[in-house]
Amino acid sequence: MKKLGLLVAAAALALSAGTAMAQKKQLVIVVKGLDNPFFEAINQGCQKWNSENASSEYECFYTGPASTSDEAGEAQIVQDMLGKPSTVAIAISPSNAKLIAQTIKTAAPTIPVMTLDADLAKEDAALRKTYLGTDNYLMGKRIGDYMKEALPKGGKVCSIQGNPGADNILRRAQGWRDSLSGQEGLTELKGEGGWTEVAGCPVFTNDDGAKGVQAMTDILAANPDLVGFGIMGGWPLFGAPQPYRDLFKPLAEKIAANEFVIGAADTIGEEVAIAKEGLVTALVGQRPFEMGYKAPTVMIDLIGGKPVEDPVFTGLDECTKDTADTCIQK
Repeated sequence: MKKLGLLVAAAALALSAGTAMAQKKQLVIVVKGLDNPFFEAINQGCQKWNSENASSEYECFYTGPASTSDEAGEAQIVQDMLGKPSTVAIAISPSNAKLIAQTIKTAAPTIPVMTLDADLAKEDAALRKTYLGTDNYLMGKRIGDYMKEALPKGGKVCSIQGNPGADNILRRAQGWRDSLSGQEGLTELKGEGGWTEVAGCPVFTNDDGAKGVQAMTDILAANPDLVGFGIMGGWPLFGAPQPYRDLFKPLAEKIAANEFVIGAADTIGEEVAIAKEGLVTALVGQRPFEMGYKAPTVMIDLIGGKPVEDPVFTGLDECTKDTADTCIQK
């Protein structure tokens, strides 16, 4: 009987603890898709914040659609989260900036809304309090800088992009073109600075690594005089590392001699190993863990009415074959 009483008491304690957790105010992070290692790094930062703030009245709650290609699914999750009484602030990485902006307008939230990793379009920026993440224009510019430094005379190139409605990718592509051309605002390279985008480019892959590798295979086959790729997200390298290696190992000597240049975004998964192998000219990486770790604190500041900078940039890590062992900031 005494043992039964102890079990009942333990069950009651567990139920109480579970109820207390359920009653926590949720600082929600909605990402483009749960199938992307980049966003899992954001989740790890979110969970690290939770582990360090177990006694807080708040918890970081991470969610998103199963696939990064599910724009409508992300918008529905944002709508659902904004309608939950437990949601007291939300950080969104918009897969489709216009769609998420419309979702926010329709929901007319009374809680703080911020963007994370990807921002809304400039004309919709008033819908959120701040943006936390990468300076995407600078990231694209640095990718272009590395390519231009390696091959100053330029040549025929192609950019590999993700979702055509993703503001962060579009800003990177603009920075990339501005760097290569030496001009601002071009939507296509037609010989400016010596650089020309070939037919069929940019290629939009919806963040699918295998699709990115296949696209580069096709572009190379159709353009034997191609001199490089600007990869605006690391999906082909971290999402399909072996197919990527298989495609570019035959070009390793040209890459080493700066006769073929590849500038790519991100430094996650096997990307740094690929850089060490000399199969990319340079990587310009983001800091997704830091985004996930900082987001709850920024949301709490917004709830409390504290001043928050807009934007809040998390910095870049730049890696080449020669710096790969020390390029990631801890």
